[in-house]
Amino acid sequence: MTEFHVKVENVVAFTSLGKDILLNKLVDDIENAEYEPEQFPGLVYRTSEPRAAALIFSSGKIVCTGAKSIDMAKIAMKKVVDRIREAGIDLPHKFDIKVENIVASSKIMAQLNLEEIAFSLENAEYEPEQFPGLVYRISEPRVAFLLFSSGKIICTGAHTIDDIHLALGKLKERLEKIGIKITPAND
Repeated sequence: MTEFHVKVENVVAFTSLGKDILLNKLVDDIENAEYEPEQFPGLVYRTSEPRAAALIFSSGKIVCTGAKSIDMAKIAMKKVVDRIREAGIDLPHKFDIKVENIVASSKIMAQLNLEEIAFSLENAEYEPEQFPGLVYRISEPRVAFLLFSSGKIICTGAHTIDDIHLALGKLKERLEKIGIKITPAND
């Protein structure tokens, strides 16, 4: 199987600390935190190293987005929890961090005829007046691809890097089955 060059664009991870957090208190104790409950029920806190944004909810759930790798998402999440602790809120020291979604990009050396692909593949949607890419979904692993005529591919919905590679392998198989030669680009 030809290996695709995959670039992780975004990792979304979450945790549930099992403890209520008073967001009104927290926004006063953490610099650069944003909390406007009439617009969004969570407090937004951004980390700079690694660069990510955390959505902190009063239920103790935290969603971290914007990290460029799974490891960076976990580091950012731990920094957010540490920062909440520093604000005087007692939180558990052990908590699970689950990856909810990985968005990654890749490219193939081909000009894709998206209209032709949409007619040839099941679970493909292409409405160029709405969006310039073709949306193609597969069920195992459960991901969605955005294919662009330039050969750019976006994969979203994966939970692991292995899932992305597995899904790209299946995409390659299906495209080659309908007569499209796939050569992954190196950059």
